[in-house]
Amino acid sequence: MSNKIVVALGGNALGKNPKEQLELVKETAKPIVDLIQEGNNVIVAHGNGPQVGMINLAMPEMPFPECGAMSQGYIGYHLQNAIREEFSNRNMDIPVCTVITQVIVDKDDEAFNNPTKPIGAFYTEKEAKKLEEEKGYDMKEDAGRGYRRVVPSPMPTDIAEKETVKTLVDNGHVVITVGGGGIPVIEDNKSLIGVPAVIDKDFASEKIAEILDADYLIILTAVEKVAINFGMENEELLDTLNVDEAYKYIDEGHFAPGSMLPKVKAAIKFAESKQGRKSLITSLEKASDGIQGKTGTLIIK
Repeated sequence: MSNKIVVALGGNALGKNPKEQLELVKETAKPIVDLIQEGNNVIVAHGNGPQVGMINLAMPEMPFPECGAMSQGYIGYHLQNAIREEFSNRNMDIPVCTVITQVIVDKDDEAFNNPTKPIGAFYTEKEAKKLEEEKGYDMKEDAGRGYRRVVPSPMPTDIAEKETVKTLVDNGHVVITVGGGGIPVIEDNKSLIGVPAVIDKDFASEKIAEILDADYLIILTAVEKVAINFGMENEELLDTLNVDEAYKYIDEGHFAPGSMLPKVKAAIKFAESKQGRKSLITSLEKASDGIQGKTGTLIIK
């Protein structure tokens, strides 16, 4: 039976610069097309942390929402061409497109008072202080790897282009949407106004999965399964998690903010949203095996 699947690609699927990305997406396309060839209806979402930071650094006068739109465009361009090429290699004729997607957020979201979402490159403490002084950026240390710029990360409330995406999906198109979590916008009377923020791509993927009435939300990351006691001697890989167990592990602090925690929270949100919906967290190359129940961490209600 065909499943409708929203696939949220992690940053490791896209590389750190345009040249690297152009090569990497050719490999990224293969497991996506595997899912489609198996009869699934696949919608693709992706992150944009390194890319949007790179664009913003290269064009510091460019408003941040426009930087997000640019990243959606060039990542989508690479992804759709890689998927189209893989279709051609397998003699499959399926249309694929990118929708530049605006994601609506609440102007009163408390995230605007507490920037936490890291974007762009890593810097030394000295470089970070210089950027704070010269550009007014908020810079924070990121997991012992250096300093990165942080911006607000509000929660998505709706997708502006949802009817367009629905129509394309219902007509058999492979759609790349909510790239980088979407362009964050607030509603102002009849206008949509871009705001300087980054919506977490896992939550935006969850929102579009709900809207499209998907069967699965697959959140792809660098690891095959979610673990508790990660990196310790008593590390335990998880095959299945019900939402109560997941909440318990969150309360116990097992999942790192900025990496596994938003993935688990988005997975819970989708699994809770309607009876029968399932979330899967696994690595890109294991996505097909995960759907077949062979690997990955399945989150269910």
